Amino acid sequence: MLVKVPSESLYVANHGWLVSRFHFSFAEYYNPDNMNFGALRVLNDDIVQPATGFETHPHDNMEIVSYCVSGELTHKDSMGYKETLTRGYVQYMSAGTGLTHSEMNESKDKILRFLQIWIMPASRGLKTQYGSKKYKKADRHNKLLHIVSKENGDGVIKIHQDANIYVSEIDSGKTVDLLIKQGRQAYLVCIEGTMSMGGVELKERDAVKIMGKEELTIATATGAHLLIIDMVLV
Repeated sequence: MLVKVPSESLYVANHGWLVSRFHFSFAEYYNPDNMNFGALRVLNDDIVQPATGFETHPHDNMEIVSYCVSGELTHKDSMGYKETLTRGYVQYMSAGTGLTHSEMNESKDKILRFLQIWIMPASRGLKTQYGSKKYKKADRHNKLLHIVSKENGDGVIKIHQDANIYVSEIDSGKTVDLLIKQGRQAYLVCIEGTMSMGGVELKERDAVKIMGKEELTIATATGAHLLIIDMVLV
């Protein structure tokens, strides 16, 4: 079953320096009917103005993945890691027993856009961890790139949950096949461009919930950049 989530239905938090679109309840947006989708707790589409960002703040007991769409995202944390992410870069942080970090746009003239993804871990009190991986466009060009998986999965980045994240950039006129297995569900976001699958049309920032076994073909007439989070059906 496919259920479309139009971009117009997302909560928009406009703080001037930051415009954030929340797919699920977060910060000042509370909706008891939209707290999560399975293990997926947060998916925020953040636009951060130059020379601003998220100052140092704490996290615990959450698997946090950041996917950079454009601009530069500079991460610094209490574990001693500091790194600047650019387009296609994937960052992972297991907040576990607790840590602090900042996420800043240190550029003086470039706007930053990134997707912030929180996945609930399989257990609490885990050891804090950090990891990242830079991918080229060729790695995700007209195919699904497996960027995150469970600990014994095929993704380069491993998280403490039975979940997978895939990304793809598809050219106009090309298609990519997507299989959601029995007992699984997925949340797909059209990051850029437009696309269609299973009779559902998506534009930029639209999403779709996929529940249960589905064999789908993703098509685009304009080109599309997308992200898929696959997890256990609940």
